[in-house]
Amino acid sequence: MSTVKFTEDHEWVRIEGDGSATIGITNHAQEQLGDLVFVELPEIERELEKGEEAAVIESVKSASELKSPVGGTVVAVNEALAEDPALVNGDAMGDGWFYRLQPGDLSELDELLDDEAYGALID
Repeated sequence: MSTVKFTEDHEWVRIEGDGSATIGITNHAQEQLGDLVFVELPEIERELEKGEEAAVIESVKSASELKSPVGGTVVAVNEALAEDPALVNGDAMGDGWFYRLQPGDLSELDELLDDEAYGALID
């Protein structure tokens, strides 16, 4: 069983069964950005604070940053995005994940939006 939460900046975080957090951008965000052409991922073992820039996203329309929805230590990155950033356009909340981290403080999740609140935000 996994829990998914969202930020008002259109990032998502899924807490996995092992306690790690997988992070990416929402379908809404990828639709707004258009076709992704470049992604810069964080370094493994990098310590991130909640709200800190974690990744750079460039699309045919603009460049933006992915801010970490929770703090912690990066334990994995989606290397496939370096080769094919468009994976995000095809499956933003699946194969298009950006990185995984080991959260430092799970209570930070309480400040994020659940599915219903995020749905209301983008309506």
